[in-house]
Amino acid sequence: MGLANAPFSCHLGEAGTLLPMGLVQVIALGGVGEIGKNCSVVREDDDIVVVDCGLSFPNEEMLGIDIVVPDFTYLVQNQSKIRGVFITHAHEDHVGGLPYLLNQIDVPIYCTEFTQALIRTKLEEKLPHKKLDIRIFKPGDRIAAGALEVEPVRVTHSIPENCSMAVRTSHGIVFFTGDFKFDFTPVDGKLANITRIGEMGLEGVLLLLSDSTNVERPGWGPSERAVTAGLKNVFAEAEGRVLLTTFASNIHRMQQVYEVAAEMGRKVAVVGRRMEQNLDICERMGYVKVPKNTRIRLDEMRMYTDKQLAILTTGSQGEPMSALVQMSKGEYGRLQIKQGDTLIYSARPIPGNEGAIWRTINRLFNQGCRVVYESPTPIHVSGHAYQEELKMMINLTRPYYIAPVHGEPRHQFLYNKIAAHMGYPEHRLFTMKDGVPLCMDDTSGYFGEQVPCGRVLVDNSGGMAGVPDEVLRDRFNVANDGIVVITVPVDTTAGVMAGDPVIQARAFSGPEGILDAAYDVLFDALAALSKDELKDTARVKHDASDVVRRLIQKRTGLRPLVLPIVLEV
Repeated sequence: MGLANAPFSCHLGEAGTLLPMGLVQVIALGGVGEIGKNCSVVREDDDIVVVDCGLSFPNEEMLGIDIVVPDFTYLVQNQSKIRGVFITHAHEDHVGGLPYLLNQIDVPIYCTEFTQALIRTKLEEKLPHKKLDIRIFKPGDRIAAGALEVEPVRVTHSIPENCSMAVRTSHGIVFFTGDFKFDFTPVDGKLANITRIGEMGLEGVLLLLSDSTNVERPGWGPSERAVTAGLKNVFAEAEGRVLLTTFASNIHRMQQVYEVAAEMGRKVAVVGRRMEQNLDICERMGYVKVPKNTRIRLDEMRMYTDKQLAILTTGSQGEPMSALVQMSKGEYGRLQIKQGDTLIYSARPIPGNEGAIWRTINRLFNQGCRVVYESPTPIHVSGHAYQEELKMMINLTRPYYIAPVHGEPRHQFLYNKIAAHMGYPEHRLFTMKDGVPLCMDDTSGYFGEQVPCGRVLVDNSGGMAGVPDEVLRDRFNVANDGIVVITVPVDTTAGVMAGDPVIQARAFSGPEGILDAAYDVLFDALAALSKDELKDTARVKHDASDVVRRLIQKRTGLRPLVLPIVLEV
């Protein structure tokens, strides 16, 4: 196959003179080598465009952590150069980080009308006193962003008004596919603008940053419409109520549930605050068309038999406070699982959530609920492109450089291998890493020097500052090996011990005699301190915790949290 032309090396000024061009940098602050936390920067000279600002979910080692967002230090340092944050679509892994960015800097947000409707409520909840600058675009608009220009292009996904982003630079187009698939029978009937994508390929795509989530899946992904038949089969076989769990933002799936329920003579109730909010917005804006007399309130369910009911619920990822998880534990006051219920699990597990999801499913089975999570006829299809769709995107855009994103390292590796088989040489294929700029000038592409990046852990309190790694480490140690508390009474005026130290342990299960041995080394360490050293409470805490921690770790291999307390007498 033929490859795209080399990137342009110059452009004409107002008088036709040849002008040198600036360096184009693409920096991922999240979303490469991982699923989620999508946030990318395109920079040329003093103009910056940000594409998406998402979150990811914690793994099981991140105890007490609710969400993970990118470290926005680079954006804060360069806020005067940011011309806007451009949102591809309203899924949390692309918009969930916005409150944490906007809490630090003021920048305009560009998105579609639908995306604006979904994110505004969440932003106003998190930032009640912040004046939001949200600007609406339509696919096909060309938006000036300093010397850069951004054009959103419609592509299909599992949510309405999903866009790729074409960022025009002096070297050519930097094309972000965003989350996409080529669905020729989408639920909302709005096709991807394949013609426009092809025109951009003719114009000159410098770099393609492609979704790679499903690169391991051969062929073409099934259409969203394929799910309708699967839902009909489960509804027809269900003995009692039918529950379906999916993401609160999976608008197309909820539309299908309403249509199938109406056809099967069932009423639909909704459980979960965010899902209810999204449905209200979508129904008001016409993105969900609810058949007449199909939607009911939860308290109206008692008016119908179980065979006449369907329920939409949150909790597809095993989130501890979600409606489904609480129902599985018998702790949800508004609704209880009963014998004869059927739950359709219509979602794909986010990596790291599998354990919580299976625990929820098992609890539901124990309550007499039949859970359908696999089916010969699909009950869920992915919104991400399979191999042949990814190849089609490459052929349409004909990029000079390629860099897979929205995937883990194995996805990036396989994607580049496929591109190489399509004729792309190795020096034009890049495996990006967070914080490492991909630099492109008029002759080459190469990696630059690392910029500030990383992750910010946000706990269940929803605080904006983030949870430091040392706090996370302490939580992990307490959960695994318990806690050892050392209390040392000291007369800090005289610089002498005011009594014997005390060691107490909770959730610690070391071998017999280990705390006695710890007490002996603690006593010796304190006895070795001078009067001046005993007056220094920080020194006393450090030495006490250090000797006890070292002894326990050396003899047992355990790492409990050692908490020293100095009682000043």
